[in-house]
Amino acid sequence: MEGLSKKEIEIISSLEFDEKYFFSSKDIEKFVVNKTQKYNTIKNLLKKERIVKINRKKYYLVPIKARKGKWTENPFIVADEIFDGEGYFVGGWAAANYWGLTDQIPIQYDIWTTKRQGIVKILGIRFKFHRTTKKRTEKAITEYIKEHPFKILGKEDTKAWLSKK
Repeated sequence: MEGLSKKEIEIISSLEFDEKYFFSSKDIEKFVVNKTQKYNTIKNLLKKERIVKINRKKYYLVPIKARKGKWTENPFIVADEIFDGEGYFVGGWAAANYWGLTDQIPIQYDIWTTKRQGIVKILGIRFKFHRTTKKRTEKAITEYIKEHPFKILGKEDTKAWLSKK
């Protein structure tokens, strides 16, 4: 693999073999001797676009089979990984499309959360974060894609949201 060191190839290969595409810096500690080397390895892999930062503690491994670091993952799974599975739900047009209430493909994924707000683009997916209450996030329904859970606004609540549009 062009431009990667033996250590970087070893890390990428091991993570991919274990199918650990979402990982933390702790997962690569066995490959490095100290924190500085760990930090530098992560920094280099980010610069070479072999990993993508998902949140403060989590990264996404771009598979070896990806050409030039271009890869994407299911937006619902990425949303779940951003929030470590709690305190959020997917709503808006993405939820309406998921429930089959519209054929419109969402251009962004609206996420309601207590933790953050703003817009971020991860793996080519645009996420817009909206503030909400903890009580409202607890009403979210858990669904699964590829055996991976994610939180989404319920079908009836999505219908109500859609009727206001």
